[in-house]
Amino acid sequence: MENRSAQHHKDRQVEAIKEELVLIVTGELNDPRIGLVTVQEVVMAPGGKSARIYVSLEGDEKEQKQSLSALNDAIGYIRHQLADALSLRVSPDVHFVADTSVLHGARVEQLLTRIEKRARKRKP
Repeated sequence: MENRSAQHHKDRQVEAIKEELVLIVTGELNDPRIGLVTVQEVVMAPGGKSARIYVSLEGDEKEQKQSLSALNDAIGYIRHQLADALSLRVSPDVHFVADTSVLHGARVEQLLTRIEKRARKRKP
């Protein structure tokens, strides 16, 4: 189990990486394949050598796949920028993943609304 200061350091590093990723993705990447992308969450591996970046992507399925592919194609540049901006000796190995939790949440909300309407119809 990690001590409190090590966990606090890791949390600060994750937050710094997330903030820097937002700046890089929204301002520095000029790839036309990248649409509207929002960095949702950064999950670091326990050793800190790799990070999974959850992003929400706008557009249809084809545009989302293009954006995700372009982000993953720019990993070398992104790692270099992270190392420079955060003064890291070794930048974590990053991998972008589409965050579908918003879609799942909307589906759950839709199902709950449907159940509620059926319950109201059954009550006299």
